[in-house]
Amino acid sequence: MAFLEQSAIAAIGFKEVGRQVRISDAARFYNPSGIAIGDFSRVDDFCILSAGSGGIRLGRFVHVACYSSIIGAGAALLDDYAGLSSRVSIYTSGDDYAGLGMSNPTVPGDLRKVSVGDVVLARHVLIGAGSVVLPGVTIGEGAAVGALSLVAADLDAFGRYAGVPVRKIGERRRDLLALGEELERRVSEGRI
Repeated sequence: MAFLEQSAIAAIGFKEVGRQVRISDAARFYNPSGIAIGDFSRVDDFCILSAGSGGIRLGRFVHVACYSSIIGAGAALLDDYAGLSSRVSIYTSGDDYAGLGMSNPTVPGDLRKVSVGDVVLARHVLIGAGSVVLPGVTIGEGAAVGALSLVAADLDAFGRYAGVPVRKIGERRRDLLALGEELERRVSEGRI
């Protein structure tokens, strides 16, 4: 994987870019002026971030692994320390499947029925490989979603979830909160 030089990142035209951001030269961005990327975050090969009117905001130390996508008209927030494993898809809007309107972006808007809902991944959220997050979902702090899961409703903080649709399978330990404080200490001391 080759990461872009800082000058190339700046040339993309993001709304905001933090310190030490790493972006693969094979990632793609649509409407980059609606995308903000926080300090120390990374976007890997073959990712697509397509910001609609709601925009996309990646917090600090966020990782978007290869082949993942964040797409839609609503807002997407991945707060500090959130991580997407490979092939995760986050949608902030979607076409009607009930037949109330036509679908796909080639059809004029007045003939379509599109649902829009912001997606929020709170701090320390982890989403497993191949999972899908649908519009309007908020995933609470520290929640973890297993691979190949479908998230169609809000998830509680520090829960562990898996399945289609997801169901709670346990609790996640909170040790990572102290580790996050240690990381912040290192950043403030200039050790990172």
